[in-house]
Amino acid sequence: MSGVPARRRAGSRTAEPAPADAFVALLERRGRFLTAEPLFPRRDAPGGAPSRRGGAARVVVSPASSRDGGARASAGDIALVQRSTRASAARVIRTIGRPDVARDAIEALMLDRHLSRAFPEAVEREAREAARRAAGSDEGRRDLRGLATFTIDPITAKDFDDAISAEALEGGAARVWVHIADVAAHVAEESLLDREARRRATSVYVPGAVEPMLPHALSSDACSLRAGLERRAVTVELELEGPEVVRTAFYRSLIRSDESLDYDRVDRIFAGQESATEPWGEPLRVARATAAELERKREQRGALEIDSVEPEVAFDEQGNVSEIRARVQTESHRLIEHLMIAANEAVAGLLAQRSVPCLYRVHERPAPESVARLADQLASLGVATPPLPEPMSSTQATELLGVISRMVEQHVRRTGFGRQALGSLVLRALKQAYYSPRNLGHAGLRSTSYCHFTSPIRRYPDVVCHRALLSAVGHGERAPEAGGLVELGAWTSEREREAMTIERDADDIASCFALERLLFERGHDQQFAGEVGGLISAGAFVSFGPEDPGEDLPQAPPFRGMLPVRSLGRLAQAAARSARGARGEQNGRRDWWELNEQGTILSGERTGATLRLGDEVEVRVARVEALRGRVDLTPAG
Repeated sequence: MSGVPARRRAGSRTAEPAPADAFVALLERRGRFLTAEPLFPRRDAPGGAPSRRGGAARVVVSPASSRDGGARASAGDIALVQRSTRASAARVIRTIGRPDVARDAIEALMLDRHLSRAFPEAVEREAREAARRAAGSDEGRRDLRGLATFTIDPITAKDFDDAISAEALEGGAARVWVHIADVAAHVAEESLLDREARRRATSVYVPGAVEPMLPHALSSDACSLRAGLERRAVTVELELEGPEVVRTAFYRSLIRSDESLDYDRVDRIFAGQESATEPWGEPLRVARATAAELERKREQRGALEIDSVEPEVAFDEQGNVSEIRARVQTESHRLIEHLMIAANEAVAGLLAQRSVPCLYRVHERPAPESVARLADQLASLGVATPPLPEPMSSTQATELLGVISRMVEQHVRRTGFGRQALGSLVLRALKQAYYSPRNLGHAGLRSTSYCHFTSPIRRYPDVVCHRALLSAVGHGERAPEAGGLVELGAWTSEREREAMTIERDADDIASCFALERLLFERGHDQQFAGEVGGLISAGAFVSFGPEDPGEDLPQAPPFRGMLPVRSLGRLAQAAARSARGARGEQNGRRDWWELNEQGTILSGERTGATLRLGDEVEVRVARVEALRGRVDLTPAG
């Protein structure tokens, strides 16, 4: 729902792009032969069971030779392998690492999911040339280098898309400048760079690495709004009275960021634990006050309120996970989010008003039946919801979903439980956002016109909107051709969904490696405090962490695992002893667990024991399969 990127992580390996027919394999010694077997299960395998990716089976690896360009590898290596003309033979293109090293496993996943992990040399060359000549002239740019400017990003960020300036005006008004990297000035339409960026459509951020949309020479150098360096930007200037934008201006600019702030540092400043310095201290104060006004307006107009939690992973020099913690949204995140949303709305409003073709970020209204089901699910868990009209229109459904999301957030804050489970229920009631040349509004933000404009280094739709805006305000770019935008919107939406899947799977792998390390250090009989985040008829998905995190884990890490229904006998026995003094099994028979119609409660038929979304459970780890990102759990006790 946010208008800002949630992740910006550093790290990318340089090598030639992988051939399309290559696959990732684990090398094993079978007699006198070195063999290769696909490392990852195919994603469409039923139940996630291992299967041969693309029909590939175990093959014999040919010895490396300079003639065929093969790479040397040993048994136990993860390697990128290409099948030869003989179906049962293959050659190693590249060794990736070892399966017991987290960074290597994540790199292997990215290659397995057909990420290039490198740019063609012609594209790299064009990027270097674009960076050297700093494409485009400064003529016609507004010189804002004397304006106090700052960025706020994760501490690991390398690609800085956006920077902020702000000043207080008379009568309590404020002026905010949102500066966005001028990628269009460096990436000419239909150039090799542009075609490659369009093909990738988005950067993919995983723990410790990134598959960038643009080469390093641009993404983390020439385009990146790094502190102390002159950079070309496209500026959205907003004048606000309270939360209302009363005047806007859009233009190309030349800026110089005074400070690269990170979220943790800004939160310390807001908490009074650290001092802000000039020249950016006062602009930060004004930006904070403005974002607070925008947040109140957003709440009043019924926008959804759903906080996200993401894992933050650190690696040691050997590529092992050294730390993992849950990263939640704080005031510093929300400051940037609200200012970026305001800029995106301003750009989309202008393009809609002038009928300039672009890609809007569309989030359609929820279906009334989805909202009714959500209310029914929450009621089954004892969470208060507003009364629903019958019949319910799509407009009413949108308004009610905003109200429900805020009531859920209040419930979570009051009780301290169910954040993930209840938030997931709200998200499932929504339709998925996508890119389209049709301006259908953004229901989640309650915005009539919305686009993605503020992250052109990492999202191609933002580049499209930059070109559209610059054409609309007379800065020399050509407006996008309307005829190709339907297909482009579908393509970029598909690539976004694929990127999210890869990022989620990589997070799971990193989490499993961190869990294995924790179990090694503290013992495999470690007991964990968990919360039920999801239910299916086969069991419960549980988020868990150490009951006593200790200094090395200041925040409980976001481990996730599956508690299969066959292991719930202990829970049933405990419930039965508590309720009736009886055992959890009657006449030697196992209890039968059923999922209710709402999908929110598993109930034991004989014992009456229940397991509900949001329930606290004590668990132990039965098995970790790191390369599959899978954890099996058993009840503790």
